[in-house]
Amino acid sequence: LVESWSFLDTVESNFRPLVVIELAKGIKEETIEWFTKRIVDKKASGGAQLLIKPLVTENGVENIYLVGASHLRLLLGAETVGLVKECNDNSMRTFTYSSRKTFKDFADDNHDFLTMAECQYIIKHELENLRAKNEKIIPGYPQAKLYPGKSIVRRLLTSGILVQIFPLHDREELKKLRHSWYGQVKVGYQPLDDIRCYFGETIALYFGFLEYFTFALIPMAVIGIPYYVFAWEDYDKYVMFATFNLLWSTVILEVWKRICAILTYRWGTLLMKRQFEEPRPGFHGVLGINPVTGREEPVYSSIKRQLRIYLVSLPFVCLCLYFSLYMMMIYFDLEQWALDYHKENESNFSSLMLYVPSIIYAVVIEIMNRIYRYAAEFLTSWENHRLESSYQNHLILKVLVFNFLNCFASLFYIAFVLFDMKLLRQSLATLLITSQILNQFAESLLPYWLQNRYNRRMKKRMCSQKSDTDLSLADQVNMEKEMGTYLGTFDDYLELFLQFGYVSLFSCVYPLAAVFAVLNNITEIYSDALKMCRVYKRPFAEPTANIGVWQLAFETMSVISVVTNCILIGMSPQVDALFPDSKMDLVLTVALVEHLLLAIKFIMAFVIPDKPRDIQMKLARLEFESLEALKQQVRAFQMQL
Repeated sequence: LVESWSFLDTVESNFRPLVVIELAKGIKEETIEWFTKRIVDKKASGGAQLLIKPLVTENGVENIYLVGASHLRLLLGAETVGLVKECNDNSMRTFTYSSRKTFKDFADDNHDFLTMAECQYIIKHELENLRAKNEKIIPGYPQAKLYPGKSIVRRLLTSGILVQIFPLHDREELKKLRHSWYGQVKVGYQPLDDIRCYFGETIALYFGFLEYFTFALIPMAVIGIPYYVFAWEDYDKYVMFATFNLLWSTVILEVWKRICAILTYRWGTLLMKRQFEEPRPGFHGVLGINPVTGREEPVYSSIKRQLRIYLVSLPFVCLCLYFSLYMMMIYFDLEQWALDYHKENESNFSSLMLYVPSIIYAVVIEIMNRIYRYAAEFLTSWENHRLESSYQNHLILKVLVFNFLNCFASLFYIAFVLFDMKLLRQSLATLLITSQILNQFAESLLPYWLQNRYNRRMKKRMCSQKSDTDLSLADQVNMEKEMGTYLGTFDDYLELFLQFGYVSLFSCVYPLAAVFAVLNNITEIYSDALKMCRVYKRPFAEPTANIGVWQLAFETMSVISVVTNCILIGMSPQVDALFPDSKMDLVLTVALVEHLLLAIKFIMAFVIPDKPRDIQMKLARLEFESLEALKQQVRAFQMQL
């Protein structure tokens, strides 16, 4: 590998732009020269050894640069980041340049061996690993401090010198993907492999989970329709439905782990080794020595961070939860007013008014969720977490706790305080349907309309009515740099998590919840595909082996649903009539059934393997071969001695 780096030339005649770098306007010339030199410098000199060209338009050279790399450079980068590719013997192995001939479809002149998304990921990795050597400041900006080992790109971003870095779309490939993905209305699976090749594993895995979850909801929807039609008030008939729901929620989550393992093994990310995490861009502190790496980097006291969490963040979250409960009580006052109004008037209008409080409350819930999200992001950033994973975990915890209480507190109050099953059914249906409509509008339709309007203005300004694939490179870059930035799958998973709660927590009261969830998810697949292809800039691919902390979140929700459904069934008049003399016997029976169902649930989770048998065998064989290769290296070294 070292010899390959030394012979690598940074000049290539067929320059293929992959990544766009936009610098701030009015940036000093010496800063541009220093930064571009570091990008093209050889690895031995601390550079990235990439190709870079300024974007030339009719107005001359702008503050936009295009970054690419030679084919050899990308192959060496693939080894550096640990990409896993398929070999000629159909096994999956970590790519190495020295053994490149053993990999399927590899040829020295085959530039499609690495997908465009993989190439862009490699370039992003190399840019982020450009580190300061002896520089104390960024040339031209004495206030932007540097120290040995500091990521140059991250310092440029936090200093406002670098505006953004984003990967370019491939207009031809995008057109093909759009056609196969959402260009035609059809009943079938999504082209997950094509999505993965274009957008990377994280986004492909989200769409895989969305598709799987939608198909998994169909049995619940099919069974729920006759229960809704023929057994509206007979809650004892819901016992079988609720029991099936509880077992179903366990099975689908365990089966998803297996499907996830199959997908990520095929894509190579199941075998990728986790890289050492660098400090996140927003992390700050006093300059010190990292005891693990030995490099200089900011150091921040964990005691100070804990004080910020427990003395500021936690009280703020509790205050927000109190405010959410306060809004809930206002909603119940409105419900009482609507009920009184209906009793007085008994008209069609008054009947419609019964749904108005729930609709208003659903809108208020969505608004509060979005405002709280911004506050949670600010607080979590202020807590100054060193690692991105720690930042994400604290953010997800804050958001999940608030969203769970904000969305479901009123339903728990109606069910277990007011004991009003009719109002519970009405509120659940209204909250579910209203939140789905609002999410579709806010996340897909509105951004799509705004982006379309902007694109029309841009095309008129360019005096061109060309199609997307006929745009010049400069026009394409100028259009894409103004598109919105996709902020990740957080909000998409959160929406599915809340939907799962609506479907599972009170399934025995409103069986039609699964029907509306299926209908919503079918449109969600198309609208999310539309926004990925037409609304947002292309995101960088991010290798991942699973859906992360969301798997635990869904499993926790399924455990809570066991408790709520058992209590609801125990509260029904039919079950209550079975214990006329002793309510304690009723409580003990419900608790026994609940513990029994939880035991069955955990046994099923234990019995169903997370990975299929064939993948377990392949992983074990790879581990065995790695150990054997290590032993041979040790023997060879000992013989040399």
